[in-house]
Amino acid sequence: MRRNTRKRSKTTGGKAIAAAAALTLGAGGLVAVNVYASAHETSGDNTVKQSPQGGTGQAAASQASTIDCPDVGGRLQQVPDPARAEVDRELAALDSQVSEAYRRLQSSTRAIQQDNGFANNAIMAPLKDKRAATIDRISIAIGRVGNKPQGLESLAACTLRASGNQSDAGGNQNGQEQGQEEEQGNGQGQPANGGQAGNGPVVADFVDIASVKPNVTAPRGSQQASRGSFATQCGVNENKLYNTDNVIVAPGVDNGAHHTHDYVGNQANDAFADNDDFAGGDTTCQNQGDKSSYYWPVLRLQDGTKEFDAEQQGGGAEGNAGKILTASQVTLDYVGNASSKVVAMPKFLRIITGDAKAFTNGTTNANAAWSCTGFENRQLTDKYPICPEGSSLVRTSKFQSCWDGQNVDSANHRDHVAFADPKTGACPSGFKAVPQLVQRLVYDVDAPSLNDSGQSSPFYAVDGFPEQMHKPITDHGDFVNVFDEQLMNKMVQCINTGRQCQ
Repeated sequence: MRRNTRKRSKTTGGKAIAAAAALTLGAGGLVAVNVYASAHETSGDNTVKQSPQGGTGQAAASQASTIDCPDVGGRLQQVPDPARAEVDRELAALDSQVSEAYRRLQSSTRAIQQDNGFANNAIMAPLKDKRAATIDRISIAIGRVGNKPQGLESLAACTLRASGNQSDAGGNQNGQEQGQEEEQGNGQGQPANGGQAGNGPVVADFVDIASVKPNVTAPRGSQQASRGSFATQCGVNENKLYNTDNVIVAPGVDNGAHHTHDYVGNQANDAFADNDDFAGGDTTCQNQGDKSSYYWPVLRLQDGTKEFDAEQQGGGAEGNAGKILTASQVTLDYVGNASSKVVAMPKFLRIITGDAKAFTNGTTNANAAWSCTGFENRQLTDKYPICPEGSSLVRTSKFQSCWDGQNVDSANHRDHVAFADPKTGACPSGFKAVPQLVQRLVYDVDAPSLNDSGQSSPFYAVDGFPEQMHKPITDHGDFVNVFDEQLMNKMVQCINTGRQCQ
């Protein structure tokens, strides 16, 4: 394996991918669909808004709260290539600012209760100022090589909103001040106030899978459908390759994800990997023609375990605590299109499915699917399932399967790919059907005990940005295609001729 020896530095730029063009804001401005709250509405400089539970201002601040900021990266449609590396770094800085502000919010419960203005004056106003300066740098970077974007400054203000973690089944308040968490129950260090790190999950985040009605439907399909499949076997991360980087969203930035990822396939994946690194990297896939990188946020058992990253950024220092669970099974299947034949994916195509910030961003890009073996016709998006004895937890990610025919990435990492129509399977106009990656992760984990908030049998939770409260809707997956041309063509042929291959 050719090792990547570049120094890991927060000022090192990743290779630019997006085509040169002027940055614009997405249609609809600040508005994003959010089933939890109208969190992106603004009214002057007031940064404490009405909570989903009906509380306002200090009421929300004094309860278990989180910080909701407009997703600047999601609003970017095009960025000139020479500005890409600087824009990526500044977008990563915005994430760091929110993470830092959330940690301060979490540790300031007492100060907020004693001072009605503390949350706004000491946390939210400084956050807005930092974001405004960073957003201005993004505009300047674009303006040096293209038309300076207009209107980005309106994305600086954030809102403080109740998280929905106010109390568990036993009436305990969730989100208490860090440093005051007590070891209770089984003595494993898990408090009854919303997870081991005090920022979720809570009882309300779980539901008995047996109580969920079947909800999986398939597209109608047509005679032109491509009904074959191709399976690649790449292990379950036996190598324990973890990092808190995200080479797609934050290339060249340490801890760009603010949570830990599992990796299978390509072993060269970190923040500084470029296409040459991927092409020269080793792979855990049995078929060495597949050097693709498959990665997802780890799942943790909140049992008090001090993992290797317990004190590190992206790990325990940002609320991702507990024992990292390795999947007992990982299946990576490529399937066809219900409406047409498929074409080959371009090499180095990047796809992100789901939204790591879906709790605050809303459900527009959410694509979480939680279930249990034996119940996979019942899929959950905003709840973790309680599986019956003998059944295992399942996370499924179905990736976008329509490609714009030109780009391997886009400025917001979404516009170059799309989902097929769920009823007909047809791709949007101008897009071509490509093999769809279906990633299925199985975990042998005991059902958590809800009657004592996970004390006798601990909660499990997906890693995430700290302000996302470990909500199940934030689950997501990432993929970089590094199939060699011969194997990719075999995949396409198998799928289009209705065969099952590997």
